[in-house]
Amino acid sequence: MRQIAALPYTTHADGSMQILLITSRDTRRWVIPKGNRIKGLAGHRAAELEAFEEAGIHGIACPASLGSYSYDKRKRSGAAREATVDVFPLAVTGQLSQWPEQGQRELRWFPVAEAARAVDEPDLQAIIAAFRKPPRDPGRFVRMLLWFKDKQSERTGMLAWFHALMPKQGRFFEQFENHAATLVAGADALARLLKGGPDMMVHIKEISDREHEADDIIRDVLQDVRRIFVTPFDRSAITGLIGVMDDAIDQMNQTAKAIALYEVKSFPPQMQDMSALIVECARLAAEAMPLLRSLNLNATRLHDLTERLVTLEGHADILHEAGLKTLYAAAREGNPMDFVVGREIYSHLEKVTDRFEDVANQISGLVIDHA
Repeated sequence: MRQIAALPYTTHADGSMQILLITSRDTRRWVIPKGNRIKGLAGHRAAELEAFEEAGIHGIACPASLGSYSYDKRKRSGAAREATVDVFPLAVTGQLSQWPEQGQRELRWFPVAEAARAVDEPDLQAIIAAFRKPPRDPGRFVRMLLWFKDKQSERTGMLAWFHALMPKQGRFFEQFENHAATLVAGADALARLLKGGPDMMVHIKEISDREHEADDIIRDVLQDVRRIFVTPFDRSAITGLIGVMDDAIDQMNQTAKAIALYEVKSFPPQMQDMSALIVECARLAAEAMPLLRSLNLNATRLHDLTERLVTLEGHADILHEAGLKTLYAAAREGNPMDFVVGREIYSHLEKVTDRFEDVANQISGLVIDHA
């Protein structure tokens, strides 16, 4: 038996994340919104519907699943049947005041680690725990060894004296994390924009504001690269990483500009799904940035994050091709300009995901060179 489920999450301004769990109606144990697949509806869309019916939430469901878990589904007769559940991340954008199963379940937001402990199924515990892993604490002994290693690597003599006087490190890690925050905010606004509705201009402005904010950050990074004597990574690696991150938010802004220019008001499912993938890409990039502070300790987690980023980019390529095919078929029967406009929007969306793959490659390069 195959089912689908949503993993509802929200991210706060300080970067912390929470997971929404609900209680089952029979056993009152903590679970995530789930249900049977719906014929003619994609898995993530069905998961989005279950989240609405069971928890009254709506949001942006990523079409690429996080994995699956199994459990024994009890029938009314008492017999059990194994069910395999595909889990889709759902970035929550709102809570309704009324929903179909209101009052039948308890709803509670948990920190990620607590949510993982609250559910019973081991595979689901693993999926939730891996959704956002905090940077590893090296511990006092390891920190002492790393400090000793840094001291041993410093040059001696006059160069060491000169080295001590020069500005060190800079604010690069903080700047990476701040830029990633603009990616998260921009991606969220882009996904909301592609849902249409009366607030489209609000979302367009939000993307533009975040792009300007990102420009200020990259300008600071480039200035620091020139003036800081000792940097945590090679200068080319720093400029390469911040550059592709900035390209991602630039392409989000180009998408919004094209939508405003051509006054597009509705969007096909493939475009909406590509924007949902971009939300997931931005989440992964934001998680990766703090891990760069300790590459040796976080190399394995960074590998997992970059691997999923590359997978998401491949999923976006499939959506892009399917969307263009559908768009062309519709344009042959209608207005050819619809294909021209739609192709431009698709092109910008694909370039956003391409840039996130570039982010993954840059991070992988840092791990190879420094971990």
